[in-house]
This record gives sequence, structure tokens and C-alpha cells, in this order.
Amino acid sequence: MVQSNAVDVDGYLNEVAEDRRVALAKVRQLCRDELVGFDEVMAYGMPAYERDGACEIAFAGQKQYISFYLMRSDVREAFEERLAGQDMGKGCLRFRKSENIDFDLLRDLLKATAIRPGKVC
Repeated sequence: MVQSNAVDVDGYLNEVAEDRRVALAKVRQLCRDELVGFDEVMAYGMPAYERDGACEIAFAGQKQYISFYLMRSDVREAFEERLAGQDMGKGCLRFRKSENIDFDLLRDLLKATAIRPGKVC
């Protein structure tokens, strides 16, 4: 799935292939647990988390991988060492296999994002 027409995250997860649904549901739960005060929305066809109208986190099940979008450059810079060995573009952390998702890293990134607002790239 590249982009969904789902109106909410539940609908999005129902569209995802079974083998990825469990992992994406776990990413969603981490977001809900750590991003207190954020709004869960659908943006650009994927689940996203906004604070004061600015999207700071999103995730998606792509054709070849699961992506985790971290739109805060300050958080990426703070975690530069831990992100060094990961498959990462400018703001997208990619996991080719669900079983390779580093949920501890994601939780730490979410916690750092939640602490305070920052500039969204």
C-alpha cells in the first residue's frame, strides 16, 4: 500500500496486509502511549500525529518496507548515533521486515518528540 483513502487509522490498519498489520498496530500503540496531547489523524494517506496542527510523526506500510516518519530534525540530530546503522532517508526510517523493527528505538524517538515542540522540516 502506498497511499490509503481510509478516513481513520482503524480503516487504514484494516487495509494493510495481515503480516504487517500486527507490527503497524504496535507502532500505533507506541505513538498513542508516548504522544500524549497529539492528535491522531490521517495525512497524505497514512496515520500521522499532530501537535498544534503540525505533523511530527507518521507511519505507513509501503510496498517494500514499513516506514516511520520523524519530521523533527532536532530529534534526528539528537539520535544521530543510534540512527547511524538504520536504513534512513532524510526523515523516513525504513524497516524491510516487520521482525526487524527496533521498537525500543521508536519509543525513545517518540519520547524525545513528545517532550517539547520543535521545528518540523
